[in-house]
Amino acid sequence: MTNRTKETGISGIPEQRRTAFLELMLLSRECDRRSGIVLRQGEAWFHISSAGHEALAALCELLDADDLIFPHYRDRALMLARGMDAEAQARDLMAKEKSHSAGRNMSAHFGHRPGNVFSIASPTGSQCLPAVGAAWAAQLRGRSQVVVCSIGDASTRQGEFFEALAFAVERNLPVVFLVSDNRYGISTPTDTMSPHALGLLPPERTHSVDGADPDAVHAASVTALQAVRAGQGPVVLWCRLDRLESHTSSDDHRVYRSEQDIAQMRDPIDLFAAKLTAEGILDAEQLERTRDRLAREIEEIYDRVATEAAADPARITDHLFAPRPTTTEPNAPHTEPCGGTMVAAVNRALATGLARHSELVLFGEDIDDPKGGVFGFTKGLGEAAGPRMTNAPLAEATIVGAAVGLAAAGMRPVVELQFVDFAGPAWNQIAAQLTTLRWRTASAWQCPVVIYAPWGGYLPGGGIWHSQSNESLFTHLPGLHVVVPSTPEDTEAAFLASFTADDPTLILLPKHLMRRRHEPADRPAPAHGARTLRHGTDVTVVTWGNGTELATDAARTLAADGIETDIIDLRWLVPLDRAAVAASLRRTGRLVVVQEDNRTSSYGAGLISELLCADDDFYSLLAPPRLVTRDDVHVPFHPDLERAVLPAADDVVVAVRSTLA
Repeated sequence: MTNRTKETGISGIPEQRRTAFLELMLLSRECDRRSGIVLRQGEAWFHISSAGHEALAALCELLDADDLIFPHYRDRALMLARGMDAEAQARDLMAKEKSHSAGRNMSAHFGHRPGNVFSIASPTGSQCLPAVGAAWAAQLRGRSQVVVCSIGDASTRQGEFFEALAFAVERNLPVVFLVSDNRYGISTPTDTMSPHALGLLPPERTHSVDGADPDAVHAASVTALQAVRAGQGPVVLWCRLDRLESHTSSDDHRVYRSEQDIAQMRDPIDLFAAKLTAEGILDAEQLERTRDRLAREIEEIYDRVATEAAADPARITDHLFAPRPTTTEPNAPHTEPCGGTMVAAVNRALATGLARHSELVLFGEDIDDPKGGVFGFTKGLGEAAGPRMTNAPLAEATIVGAAVGLAAAGMRPVVELQFVDFAGPAWNQIAAQLTTLRWRTASAWQCPVVIYAPWGGYLPGGGIWHSQSNESLFTHLPGLHVVVPSTPEDTEAAFLASFTADDPTLILLPKHLMRRRHEPADRPAPAHGARTLRHGTDVTVVTWGNGTELATDAARTLAADGIETDIIDLRWLVPLDRAAVAASLRRTGRLVVVQEDNRTSSYGAGLISELLCADDDFYSLLAPPRLVTRDDVHVPFHPDLERAVLPAADDVVVAVRSTLA
């Protein structure tokens, strides 16, 4: 990796770098060739060729060491230029223990932390929003970093590419979008459907480049990087080139491309070698000697890597989360009794977070003053927060995706979704990037994003899209902490704990309880784990969120008949405080789980299954467990219809009595 060239007016790769750059291209091609051999030998399972894309690595000749790359899966040559050497790429291909992902990510899903190369996730275009988030982090810190977002032309039809470009233009972010236009999306020609072909890209920011010519790529990159570093905002380099081989090892492009089409493809290595020969700095014999040497070297490397150990399956759950700290920091989260409302507790916690953590950034729709969010969570924080609190566009994918990039760059993003019901547009970022980043990079990258959102029903007039209690969608994703507080103290503690966590946290705030005033709690409670709301010996009732109100109302009714319930508010669904639930169950022998989510595949159903699968817990049961839940139906708009489908305290009473019958 070289420092960027400081001269202006460069029209191509400098003379002193030309033969070295050709060798880099040859090395990339030989890695591709050897990868195909290894695949046929059964030492690998999947291969994506970068043949035809090598000239794009000319951009790396101009990057600084602290610039970031969010790569494309055909960026083998770029990776070599950024320090991910042939040995590392061989380990990547064969999914070895010492690979950058410890064998967890697919081959050609590059990542190289020392070279500031972000890890690839398979959903195409999903790197774009994290890329602009990282560029935003550089801007907030006043750093001169440039972010390169590399992407294929077919993937630029993904909505997230447009969202990323819009966000980068809106905020004048230092991003270069490097588009590889090889004219195909697997088998589908893109020459009539790409944003460039349709005239949808801003012409003043878009440069068409001969992507098969390293000199053309270099010259265009000089112009683009000068503009970006000068604070002129993003640039799109639309690079036309040819994909010389099939889409992947599972594809055969001869099925959908004519012989003439294949024969007319341009090989950037042949073109550049011919140019160097014409310049008198290369001859055919020298070129052949270099090819032979690289073939021997790569064969030796790949053969040696093939003998290395694969990752130990017993450690496959390592890196899902950061190790839990063993000591308590001086500013650790506390739950000093405070009372009031959950809304005020959120506001207080955010103010504390801004004061304590200089890297904390608040981002969400309408959160800035004077509105302070649709629920008022951030009202009055704008003056103290300054540029660290800002309104987001009406685009949930942008909110979460930018947060991923901010977090990867070392910031502490805290983002608000107006309702958890609207997490759908952000699902790609949550499921593909946010929750997998640590695990798929063996902790080389981490993603300490905090997402908070109003959640649940029991607030008349919400209807289908403002009353969802869909926590099971999120608890299903490994790598995400999920908490549902139900008191001001628990709310403040959850936020404060999440501000120092090294992993993403989702905080779901029950709308029905948010504005209800509470007296201060009797005593402080720990920030993590479950909390016992009421002690009893007859039955264990486990719940969270709005279910705490149903359970306590039912307990008062049951107490009149001498039935005492042990009510456990889980608070943290992930990680589950299983020990607290199991201990209560062994005392009472009876279990009722109360939730407002619908029944099938729900968190409550999973909790019961988890307990029944353990012999000690199963044999503690004196009666079958019960699940108080909503049937598999959406929450309707009319208040009477909503009450008809949501669980009620009377349903809890019936369930408890049935376990005692």
